[in-house]
Amino acid sequence: MDILRNFLAVLSATVLCTVAFTAFGQGASPIRLSTVVIDPGHGGKDAGCISPDRKTMEKTVVLDIATRLAEKIRTGYPDVKVIMTRSDDHFVELQGRADIANRNKANLFISIHVNSVEGKRSGPNGYSVHILGQYTSKNRDLYAGNMDVVRRENAVITMEDDYSTKYEGFNPNDPESYIFMNLMQNAFLEQSFKFAQHVDREMKGGAIHNSRGISQDPFYVLWRTAMPAVLVECGFMSNPTDREALVSNKGKERIASDLYDAFRNYKKEYDGVESPANPPAKQEPAPVVSAETVDSTATFYATQILVSSKEMPSGDPFFKGNEFKVYQAGKLFKYIVGWSTDLEEAKKNHGLLKKSFPDSFLVKVENGVFSRVN
Repeated sequence: MDILRNFLAVLSATVLCTVAFTAFGQGASPIRLSTVVIDPGHGGKDAGCISPDRKTMEKTVVLDIATRLAEKIRTGYPDVKVIMTRSDDHFVELQGRADIANRNKANLFISIHVNSVEGKRSGPNGYSVHILGQYTSKNRDLYAGNMDVVRRENAVITMEDDYSTKYEGFNPNDPESYIFMNLMQNAFLEQSFKFAQHVDREMKGGAIHNSRGISQDPFYVLWRTAMPAVLVECGFMSNPTDREALVSNKGKERIASDLYDAFRNYKKEYDGVESPANPPAKQEPAPVVSAETVDSTATFYATQILVSSKEMPSGDPFFKGNEFKVYQAGKLFKYIVGWSTDLEEAKKNHGLLKKSFPDSFLVKVENGVFSRVN
């Protein structure tokens, strides 16, 4: 009965959100991806998976990756509010993670984890992306493996005080506890799957080469978040090749960069900047703005259109024929167009460029240092 009340409460919240999305589709004001919650799994007394040599813990690896990802989003999208469920090594309750996302009305929830298989010297490898649902594969071994991961991640609640009361009878080891999750009609399934596709595509061939694909699984934290949500298992701590990438700075940086690129591509779709499935009947030519030739040490103004972890070629169609400058900021590349030493001229350029680059904004560049112009 307690689980039923829990189910109905979540269902009610989801129905309300479904109505909001329906209204949006019928011509309401555009919804922008303005808030993202990044959830580094485990923490504090909960170490998560531990490497065979007992030197590396999941909680440390995922916090590092999540921190890098958060910084990339903050740098690339100053208007997006980035919230982490934990920014240091402390324990956060499973329900508390979902509460943080729901309380802040997030548009996207990204939970970052590392996988492991006990008792095997090498075993399986690769990353996987999970969204809410009931896993239905006919491959029994794969099904069993996924449910092992689900039970392990959901079992975090047993570390909490009085968890049986707090979680209203939910038992991560009891199949009957997943019945209501299976009945749940997730209003955000389509959007969750879209983001999962971007993650799977961007991570493929990266630090962890092998993709184990996208699957629907009854993770409690995904069930309790009222927004598009994914859980990423970045690789296997138990596999020596995966582990080498997970513990290296280069590997963690690449994973964070790939997740950032997935976020960037998904945001374009979410905000309606690009809609490949519904192209406009007629494409107006993109405005091309001329730019002044200025001394590299001079102070000037420009429109920043992109921050990327990858360097773009000069002829890339993304720039729509506009001449651009690129500045490196750490491991990120900032791209600007329409620059001018005259602020009013730069504002005029920005007004034109905004049509082609809706996420762009005006910046002041002084000795290579960028500051936003309001």
